Amino acid sequence: MDIVARQDSFYASVPVFHGFARLMDPALYVSLPDDWVVGIADIVQSTTAIAAKRYKTVNMAGAAIIAAVTNALDHREFPFVFGGDGASFAVPPGDLALARDAMAATAAWVRDDLGLVMRVALVPVADIRAKGFDVRVARFAPSPNVSYAMFSGGGLGWAEAAIKRGEFAIEPAPSGAVPDLSGLSCRFEEIPSARGIILSVVVVPVAGAEIAELRSVMESVVALIEKSPDAGRPVPADGPTLRWPAAGFDLETRATRRGPLLVRRAVVAAVTLFSYVIVRYRIPVGGFLPRKYLAELVANTDFRKYDDGLRMIVDCTEELAAELEGRLSAAAARGIVRYGLHRQDAAMMTCFTPALTRSDHLHFVDGARGGYASAMTALKTAFG
Repeated sequence: MDIVARQDSFYASVPVFHGFARLMDPALYVSLPDDWVVGIADIVQSTTAIAAKRYKTVNMAGAAIIAAVTNALDHREFPFVFGGDGASFAVPPGDLALARDAMAATAAWVRDDLGLVMRVALVPVADIRAKGFDVRVARFAPSPNVSYAMFSGGGLGWAEAAIKRGEFAIEPAPSGAVPDLSGLSCRFEEIPSARGIILSVVVVPVAGAEIAELRSVMESVVALIEKSPDAGRPVPADGPTLRWPAAGFDLETRATRRGPLLVRRAVVAAVTLFSYVIVRYRIPVGGFLPRKYLAELVANTDFRKYDDGLRMIVDCTEELAAELEGRLSAAAARGIVRYGLHRQDAAMMTCFTPALTRSDHLHFVDGARGGYASAMTALKTAFG
């Protein structure tokens, strides 16, 4: 077995689970090998960018790390999680150099093209374990087409705090560095709430909380939401609205780094117009079937996850939001969790579609008025 096959075999061997309510089952999680490395990226002062209503730009930057590393690794599977204003992932040692170069180039692109500062770092799993934390990974499949990583063990949380202290940092590449962001787009319009509120939810364990109590709280929150229509999924059954020119036209142009800006704008305009027509009117082209793609898009959306804490973007009523907040407040008073909630009127989606004819396209959902970043700010404000 060659080195690439050995590297791929670990993550491929992690069991895939399908019922999100099982997310706290420790049997689903497998410890990363000691020689793996965790990658962390986040936008510095994302709250300032959000206050300036640059929600879509912040999300595009966060998803760009996933796209750049995936393309650099030639689409080999690796565990990752989208956090709204950033992303986390893990890679084996053989992919370390490729991941580092992709991260440095993406940080440069975010700086030069988006006018934001992205902090990027690579943290050895061995260093995390030396501090008493672990990085365990599970694979949740929202549909038969894709699986998303879930992380537990406290290691990601420790790594995120470490990079904010300036540890393990990777310097951005020089100006002009070009990450491969092929397949990254944000062509769909905002998705208005169908039930009243798009609620961003972040729930994290309190250090030292009793495991059984923590599991009970997390599972009760998920169970409450799963009782709501379509488990609170914020994406309508027929997919988000598509218009032309797309709201993310400029961002997609900036993600396309071939040729002068005017040429790129013309190419993206032509491509997005063609896409709009065939999707809007459900016109099959070659192996691309718009109805099938939209059905897969809805099923594949990443609107709930666990990465050392529960994160969800749910479409719910005010009554459900109030009941959820009451349960979390009671759990916080017992010293089990800390939480942040953020209400808004719409969600938004950033897409990573490496090949239109494949079913494993990825769709990252966040709130359209601050999302996860604002929920985390609410958590820090309330609990420090």
